[in-house]
Amino acid sequence: MTAVGVRLDHLAIAQGFAASPERWPVAPRFDADERWYHRLAVTDDYEVWLLTWLPGQGTEIHDHGGSAGAFHVFRGTLTEDTVGTGGGTARVVSRELGEGTGRRFGEHHVHRMTNLSTQPAVSVHVYGPALTTMTKYRLGPAGLEVLTVERAGAQW
Repeated sequence: MTAVGVRLDHLAIAQGFAASPERWPVAPRFDADERWYHRLAVTDDYEVWLLTWLPGQGTEIHDHGGSAGAFHVFRGTLTEDTVGTGGGTARVVSRELGEGTGRRFGEHHVHRMTNLSTQPAVSVHVYGPALTTMTKYRLGPAGLEVLTVERAGAQW
């Protein structure tokens, strides 16, 4: 919610940034060793990130530290594995998102994203409020197990 009580449409913000790549302060870059990312904008209510994904690159299972948000696939195809923990067991739902698609997520969203295609991908992500922490998990016998908690300004 913004200061005036209006819920932001994070997906619309991501789509707006994706529609104007000429306004990005940097061009997307690709790194063979790790995913590349750059913060495009920050406001009092949200921040916008540009990410690139070479084939095979992805994230660990993670959350967004209580921030809600959205992502939009600018180029290529990404696969999102969403982890649900209802009913005491963890379940994973996979969805493939192609160029021009995206989705919103709430503040308790746990997922992993991977480029399973043979082509590079570029995506725009919006988080509101700005990220302060991200918890990384693994799926263990007891469900989700915390691996690390990363803090903005220290690990990214």
